[in-house]
Amino acid sequence: MSRLVIENLSKAYKRYNSKLGRLIEWMIPFSGPRHSVKWIIQDINFTVEPGESLGIIGVNGAGKSTLLKMITGTTKPTTGSVKVNGRVAAMLELGMGFHPEFTGRQNAYMAGQLLGITVEEISRLMPEIEEFAEIGPYIDQPVRVYSSGMQVRLAFSVATIIRPDLLIIDEALSVGDIYFQQKCIERIEKFKNQGTSILFVTHDFSALHKICDKAVLLASGRCQYIGKTVEVVERYYGYLNNSKAVVKEESHVQQRFVKINKFVKDVIILNDLNEPVNCMEVGKNYSFEISCSGLGEYSDPHVGFRMQDRLGQVLYETNTFCQKTDLENKKLDRIRFSFKNNLTPGEYTLAMGIESGGHGDGLFDTVISLTERIISFQVIDNPDINKWAGIFNIEPTISVN
Repeated sequence: MSRLVIENLSKAYKRYNSKLGRLIEWMIPFSGPRHSVKWIIQDINFTVEPGESLGIIGVNGAGKSTLLKMITGTTKPTTGSVKVNGRVAAMLELGMGFHPEFTGRQNAYMAGQLLGITVEEISRLMPEIEEFAEIGPYIDQPVRVYSSGMQVRLAFSVATIIRPDLLIIDEALSVGDIYFQQKCIERIEKFKNQGTSILFVTHDFSALHKICDKAVLLASGRCQYIGKTVEVVERYYGYLNNSKAVVKEESHVQQRFVKINKFVKDVIILNDLNEPVNCMEVGKNYSFEISCSGLGEYSDPHVGFRMQDRLGQVLYETNTFCQKTDLENKKLDRIRFSFKNNLTPGEYTLAMGIESGGHGDGLFDTVISLTERIISFQVIDNPDINKWAGIFNIEPTISVN
């Protein structure tokens, strides 16, 4: 029996232009509607089996939180149905709705009872809750003095003190420190191995790859794609970028490009099979391919790129001048930079520049075009290579005398 079955699930809200219109519609129902309908979620269908983990991703406003609220029963769907088989534990907001004036211990009792745990069971399990949360004497202090990380520690400890049949987490783990995140993931994986199903909403794609077997991409309230986690992340990054799309049907990869100008027409990432991708695995070979036009009127043109992490830190920058590649008198339809990806897993952006008249250590007389964040991409872990930590892998060789 499936743990969770979602069928044709939709949610709409009424929007009124004014309070007067709302009052007239309520007082004089036969006067006609005074509202418009805004669909937040439309026609969602999927199932989750026992022991299966499903990630839900999408941009802000895609409908992720509304979907989870309907699954947990805190919001009623407009159409469709939700069938849950078994006990549910959910963390849909920071602190699970803890009362700020009550102590952590008192809130633990209240939250536990809302999850269907008896007072006697909570009293018996309280030492385990305190041990996992690791907030020390703050357990007997009002929650209003807690940091956001302390609230998450206590909330997760209570929600998972008894293994649920379905565990739902909405972004909550992103607040805690890395040590506590690791503890939480260990407990989630333990539950999963014991048959708990997981629904996980996150923007942390490293955690998504680690926890989830498959994922759903939501966009504008609709399910755009459901499949293996790596495929869905590919689609997500394709959706993030704008206007122009290249679709490869056989690999189900959709790539979109951003900030196109009259000199840069396309920028794509290619794997070693020359297939467009949005995700790169650590240790594999890839290429940035830039399609250019209109450079023939410039003498000594050059093309370069810059990679930056999510904080804007420059990780690598080069151009054809610095790489001693002469582009003059050559057809400049496509320029390809090929490399082995040794970046650590994470999110990155690419900036693209076109210049002319190179000299010195990479200086130019004319900047023809400079486009920041022209494309974004994701680097994911590769379980087949040796483990390492840091910004990039230097691939050391080891000799022992």
